[in-house]
Amino acid sequence: METSIQISYALDTFYFLVCGALVMWMAAGFTMLEAGLVRAKNTAEILTKNVGLYSIACIMYMVCGYGIMYGDGVNSWLPSFGFLSGADNTVEEVLASGGDTYYSNLSDFFFQVVFVATAMSIVSGAVAERMKLWSFLLFAVVLTGFIYPVQGYWKWGGGFLEEAGFQDFAGSGVVHLTGAAAALAGVLLLGARKGKYGPKGQVNAIPGCNLPLATLGTFVLWLGWFGFNGGSQLKVSNIEDANAVAAIFVNTNMAACGGLVAALLLARSLFGKADLTMALNGALAGLVAITAEPLGPAPGWATLIGAAGGALVVFSILAMDRLKIDDPVGAISVHGVVGIWGLLAVPFNNDVGWGPQLLGIVSIFGWVFLTSFILWWVIKKIVGIRVSEEEEYNGVDLSECGLEAYPEFAGSGE
Repeated sequence: METSIQISYALDTFYFLVCGALVMWMAAGFTMLEAGLVRAKNTAEILTKNVGLYSIACIMYMVCGYGIMYGDGVNSWLPSFGFLSGADNTVEEVLASGGDTYYSNLSDFFFQVVFVATAMSIVSGAVAERMKLWSFLLFAVVLTGFIYPVQGYWKWGGGFLEEAGFQDFAGSGVVHLTGAAAALAGVLLLGARKGKYGPKGQVNAIPGCNLPLATLGTFVLWLGWFGFNGGSQLKVSNIEDANAVAAIFVNTNMAACGGLVAALLLARSLFGKADLTMALNGALAGLVAITAEPLGPAPGWATLIGAAGGALVVFSILAMDRLKIDDPVGAISVHGVVGIWGLLAVPFNNDVGWGPQLLGIVSIFGWVFLTSFILWWVIKKIVGIRVSEEEEYNGVDLSECGLEAYPEFAGSGE
């Protein structure tokens, strides 16, 4: 019996760590996707933001975020403040639990910390090409250390959303809607890139500099999502959980395929051409849509849920441009609009009503958007959030980083 418990503990801990490593690899995916969809003159700053936000997220979540999100809490609404102790389960504690303690505490921290970095990565793409680097990194400190953990406590920490029956298996709301809400608040205060919208309301396309890189980033994210959703099962050491993980992997993959095909067909219908960027965002939309519940649906249902997300993201991106909400990579549409769809799709295959899902959507969006808007506004008043017109014209690589990602092609990034 003791040997069986130890083997299961080791296997589940190892699985958790590997899935966490896959989610960490999504940071590379976001970086490559964003670097491919911005102009060459802004690429180095994008790269700096992404490696910086990942490191800041890990430090802040260690210092206070994890303790806030998974502490005892004052009540179901108000979390307590805590720090990561670094203490792990002893052999005696694991054996005494009779198998109820089935993975390392530090493996749980590692898996959770890469999730908060994912939420912050969503913000990066939406505010690209015109935001000050240090203002962005300052915002990252607060979002990852405080704003994200509070709403995470409401659901995954056992707070009022969990008590209300709100279902969000791997984070369509807790992670993706959170990132999109914070991004929307920043974009509204930041304004559009120069030249994006004409005086008569016309939308001017600003092509990215490297679509092969953006496509690679999408495939990296697609791969990482198997850890994102699959790891959220938490266990793999028995037949039931192993089968569940297999189903999650299949549904995650099928939703991405459905989203890409739907976006590609819709773009062909609307524009008369196959639009690669819409197809890439369609795949990501399918992944976001299924993240709220990747276990319940059959593969066919998962494909349809992803396809609906892929179609929805095309219309959402077009609507954002009509509203003059400039999002260079479509992050608000992919992670916010489709994140909401994913949460609303849960009742189709699970015993949960619309009420808890709507409560979760309103609570998460309301908290994150309001606190983020206030924080962005304060940063704007104190140090500013937008680079000068001259710096934007020349590219933020030079003004913010002092170097260019493609120096041999200097001046070709317009």
